[in-house]
Amino acid sequence: MTDPHAHARPTQAVVLAGGQGTRLRPYTDDRPKPMVEIPGTGVPIIGHQLAWLAEEGVTDAVISCGHLAEVLQEWLESADLPLRVTTVVEKEPLGRGGGLKYAAGHLPHGDRPWYATNGDIWTRFSLREMAAFHAERDATATLALARPRIPWGAVETDRFGHITDFIEAPPSPFLINAGVYVFSSEFTALLPDRGDHERTTFPGLARTQRLAGFPIPQGAYWRAIDTAKDLTEASKELAATRTTG
Repeated sequence: MTDPHAHARPTQAVVLAGGQGTRLRPYTDDRPKPMVEIPGTGVPIIGHQLAWLAEEGVTDAVISCGHLAEVLQEWLESADLPLRVTTVVEKEPLGRGGGLKYAAGHLPHGDRPWYATNGDIWTRFSLREMAAFHAERDATATLALARPRIPWGAVETDRFGHITDFIEAPPSPFLINAGVYVFSSEFTALLPDRGDHERTTFPGLARTQRLAGFPIPQGAYWRAIDTAKDLTEASKELAATRTTG
């Protein structure tokens, strides 16, 4: 049976890997954030991402480098990669939207859809399903949405102010931008040459109902690696999945 969405499924991706990762110091003193290893894996975050993209049908990736770009580029040159990789470095700061547009300009197929992901996300879910969701809604851009756990314990009370329960690290009542995207080919031209697309391009698309949100399926793994605690938690969660798998 022919897959009606196969023609719209991206085979190319941009990975935004230029952040300084100040909250991950001292890990990021000598390497960019995506080059920090997930404890227990021996593989940096970027390695996990590229493996996931390749599993999801991506054959070409453009990595936008910045802070300590040479460290990332040296690792890419020596690693056995599952897909073709090009690196780009902005000659001057262009902002998040401008940087994304600059990187997208180096994709091999400018007339086809593409994925993008932030370089500090460690996740596993079906990009193929997300691409089908994007195509079904005829969206220009689709954001993956996550419901992270609140890092504090929560307290429930009744209407008289009596505490009725304590909940450790409950899920957030809000969905957040998970840092993974599907973009149609025309999206690139809508990006600013400089500046932040989340303040310009995304709101404009939302007003015209061309921006979609794909909730990451329940049970799928997702974590943003922002702090040393995130590394520790990711390592524990990985160990737990190996024990139960």
